[in-house]
Amino acid sequence: MNFFDVVNNRQSVRAYQPKVIEEHKLQSVLDAVAQAPTAGDLQAFQIYLVREPKLKQALAKSALDQAFIAHAPLVLVFCAHKARSGAHYGARGEMLYSVQDATIAAAYAQLAATAVGLATCWIGAFSEEQVSQIVGVPPEQRPVALLPIGYAAELPRRAPRRPMSELVLEK
Repeated sequence: MNFFDVVNNRQSVRAYQPKVIEEHKLQSVLDAVAQAPTAGDLQAFQIYLVREPKLKQALAKSALDQAFIAHAPLVLVFCAHKARSGAHYGARGEMLYSVQDATIAAAYAQLAATAVGLATCWIGAFSEEQVSQIVGVPPEQRPVALLPIGYAAELPRRAPRRPMSELVLEK
């Protein structure tokens, strides 16, 4: 699939087939994430790969009871590694650059998953404290996104997009 097809085909899926993700597809997604641009090439993010059903159930509960999260074969928890970026860039690295690094990595994961025929849904609504406890995130990291991944069991209706004239303002 070419890049623009990937971008146009990616959408948020909230129902997954009970099908195991092949390791080579998962590895392709993780390889793409490792290539994501980061501030100072520090890769100031950490990913927790969650397959354990009880942990996925707990993540779903921590995310405002979004039960579909637990039905995905796996969930990637993207964390900003505040200390890694902060050591190089100070407070701005801790508060902003590490979050940007983690979110760019999650976006690459979404696109790579789409490219290999998988589906995802970006989850930003969750209790950071609960997610940290569930997956054992140390204090120098901060959860910023959950990404359930699996084979789509639905094809949602495409959400309308704002017109380009509203998105881009030329100065």
